[in-house]
Amino acid sequence: MGFFSRLWMVIRAKSNRALNSAENPLEMLEYADDQQRELLRRVKQGIIEVAISKRQLQQHVGSLEKRIPELEKQAQNAAGLERDDLARIALERKQAALRELDRLMTQVQEVELEEQQLVSAEQRLASRIEEFKTRRQTLSARYTAAEAQAMVKESLTNVSGEFAQLSMAVGRAEEKIEYMIARASAMDDLIESDGITGLSYTSVDVVERELTEIEAREAVDRDLKQLQASFEKDDTAGSEATARG
Repeated sequence: MGFFSRLWMVIRAKSNRALNSAENPLEMLEYADDQQRELLRRVKQGIIEVAISKRQLQQHVGSLEKRIPELEKQAQNAAGLERDDLARIALERKQAALRELDRLMTQVQEVELEEQQLVSAEQRLASRIEEFKTRRQTLSARYTAAEAQAMVKESLTNVSGEFAQLSMAVGRAEEKIEYMIARASAMDDLIESDGITGLSYTSVDVVERELTEIEAREAVDRDLKQLQASFEKDDTAGSEATARG
């Protein structure tokens, strides 16, 4: 295949794709319906014109049919007057009228046949248009549904892409949250192990510690009082023993 042949093929392919993308099926269906109805209108107009022509031919036929007896009578009258020349003229006119009558009758038959064909064509075309009307409605509904489905699927495709990006963002957010949770947990462990100066106790630990210290001091005070009381008791007993001695 030569260069120009390949170039022509490429041009045709691109042209076909451009036409297919620009072609609207609903508009094409409407155009086809309009063309068929225009054709039906022309057929009906043709039937009217043929009917008018047939009517005119029939009028000529009627005139000739009336003319022929008149010419026969003229020929008879001329012959009765022994005017053979006039009788011959009348008979020649009669023959011409008969020939014209035959020709008109043939034309009338042809026109009638054409009229029948046009009437039959009109009936077939009207039936075809009615069938096409139903088919057009079906095709229009199918195209509308298909177009809606395509739009929905296209939207879903776009949404799927957005969801994919959103999922990635959520994943990154989850990673950051998990990192912060892990970091906070590590800080708690560090605090509990007294790894940070001044942060060895929580607020609750401080309260408990102070309460414990208070209880310890009270216990010491009680023990001290008991010891003092014991010493005082011993001193009193010694004094009494000395006095008795």
